[in-house]
Amino acid sequence: MKIAFQMDPIGDVDIDADSSFRLAEEAQARGHTVFFYGPDHLAYQEGRITARGHDFTVKRVQGDHVELGPMIEVDLADFDVVWLRQDPPFDMHYITSTHLLDRLAPGTLVVNDPFWVRNYPEKLMVLDFPDLTPPTTVSRDLETIKAFKDKHGDVIVKPLYGNGGAGVFLLNKEDRNLSSLFEMFTGFSREPLIVQKFLPAVSQGDKRVILVDGECVGAINRVPAKGETRSNMHVGGRPEKVGLTDRDLEICARIGPLLKEKGQVFVGIDVIGEYLTEINVTSPTGIQELERFDGVNIAGKIWDAIEAKRK
Repeated sequence: MKIAFQMDPIGDVDIDADSSFRLAEEAQARGHTVFFYGPDHLAYQEGRITARGHDFTVKRVQGDHVELGPMIEVDLADFDVVWLRQDPPFDMHYITSTHLLDRLAPGTLVVNDPFWVRNYPEKLMVLDFPDLTPPTTVSRDLETIKAFKDKHGDVIVKPLYGNGGAGVFLLNKEDRNLSSLFEMFTGFSREPLIVQKFLPAVSQGDKRVILVDGECVGAINRVPAKGETRSNMHVGGRPEKVGLTDRDLEICARIGPLLKEKGQVFVGIDVIGEYLTEINVTSPTGIQELERFDGVNIAGKIWDAIEAKRK
């Protein structure tokens, strides 16, 4: 197959952690050809969806992991699969790229389905499952957020469309900084905030569970660094081997059919204790750590699902 990756610069990735690199590596091993372009080089041109980028090959060599061909312009309708893999922020630039990629259907398979990436971003899809999630409010109204904090005590405040743990704050019951944080966030963004009841179980880890085409394939535990509330590996969280609990399997059984129906082939959900906190569909991570801990080829399972869809 001809595969295109829409992602952040591939020359900058960590080859021991980046999921896009691992997906490209597995695609190459299967004999597929791979093409890289950045979202800034995606375009609509008189009825065609085009991209300027590079054919490339990858190898697992630190500091010399990718070889790029010359910059060329391609018609993405000529590709079998396009991966939507750039990191958030989930802003209007990101949203516009999903609208353009929508236009490739049905001839080209875009993974994950951009229509539902746009309509079900990480922190909003969970709202369909209030019984699985901690108490949550999404609001840009300070009085609403204050009332939620008064009701639930310790809370987590974070930007609705952020990623990687950026801008995440823990406010305890006595904390007096809510108004200042609200002013800061709303001063540079028109987005609402999402506020959730703090889950003390996060000190034991924030579990990343990987689903492939709606089926759970394993999990890793991400333990916060000392003195940190956030467990994201971007900010020093430590990955650990972990098994799946009955509650994890219950959550996956509930959300899996919806993910499959909406074309979300590679998804990473976050589970703290007994609660689902996020459903990551934009550019989930964690497959390399899971492969090392469990000795399974998760990238292979993802490509098996995609190849079956193409057939």
